[in-house]
Amino acid sequence: MRVLSLSLRDFRSYRDDQLVLGEGLTVISGANGAGKTNLLEGLYFGCTGRSCRTANEREVVRFGAETARTVVRAQGEDGLHEISVGFAPGQPKHFRIDGASVEGLIDADDRPLVSVFLPDRLELIKGPPALRRAHLDQFVAALWPSRVGNRRAFGQALAQRNALIARLRSGRGSRSSLSSWDMQVARHALALMADRSQAVESIAGACARIGGALGLDGELSVSYRSRSAATEPVAFVAELAAKLDQDLERGFTGHGPHRDELAMSLAGRELRAYGSQGQQRVALLALLLAERETIAVHRDDPPMMLLDDVMSELDQARRDALIEVLLGEGGQSMITTTDMEHVPGASSDGVVRVRVADGVLLEEAVA
Repeated sequence: MRVLSLSLRDFRSYRDDQLVLGEGLTVISGANGAGKTNLLEGLYFGCTGRSCRTANEREVVRFGAETARTVVRAQGEDGLHEISVGFAPGQPKHFRIDGASVEGLIDADDRPLVSVFLPDRLELIKGPPALRRAHLDQFVAALWPSRVGNRRAFGQALAQRNALIARLRSGRGSRSSLSSWDMQVARHALALMADRSQAVESIAGACARIGGALGLDGELSVSYRSRSAATEPVAFVAELAAKLDQDLERGFTGHGPHRDELAMSLAGRELRAYGSQGQQRVALLALLLAERETIAVHRDDPPMMLLDDVMSELDQARRDALIEVLLGEGGQSMITTTDMEHVPGASSDGVVRVRVADGVLLEEAVA
């Protein structure tokens, strides 16, 4: 699905503006603070219904305004689609696809997929495992939408087991009542672990290849580290039983895929602990690009890549390599930059160039 345009009303620094996107690469240029990142966030918000920059979404409403609205128009194989999101602080969001109200966008088929690189996203490499688990689950959902229920079912079973553990700690309930929930947790845990493991295996080769193309010195590897060795529910139940005393002491279940890790290493060394910021930055790019390539195989269309200020810390060789990867995969990409010269091929045929100043789109040009 190709994004045709983005309309923003009272979103961040934009009062009322529209951006027309290219079929391939769109380059947004402007000074620092001009509103370039706001465009990326607006497109992400319009495609997913949430911000990629802040947990406090009150911030997306323009100062002095009461509501923000985004409208994304896209072309799919089955025709044109319009996805709109209306947001007022303190109120439920309003989602519409082709004029019909929907509960949310994440599980909607008629919306473009997007992947975003922001400088703050280095936390995906450097931060706690929970961030990487959540990202991996989002990737699984993008690859296989029908498997979304596995993560949800595991979460529900885990919550029920934790509630029972809390009752046992307070002297209410019986250990014998755990057996049924242990089996529920085990079945859903194994399904979730299998999904995650298969997803990581699907990007391992591309991750190493793209990391090398972007100039990483040494092989970039990605792996799924599970705390469980079980391959059958009975074996997982036995693992839970062996750790029950610890769970009762803590007050929650400490064993299972909710404690697993998505690990990345460079030349055999843990990237999180030993990688430089430059290496971590390139590794994150390689991970997102590998996921994009794999999704394209499963979904016949790569997600739109949103890259914020990605060129400023790359040398010329890596800039060239990044653009080559983006154009080689097909699909759409949007890059922000303070200097158009930093984007190789920005003057090529078919590239849409947009200049931004003070939250206003000044001009659009197609090379």
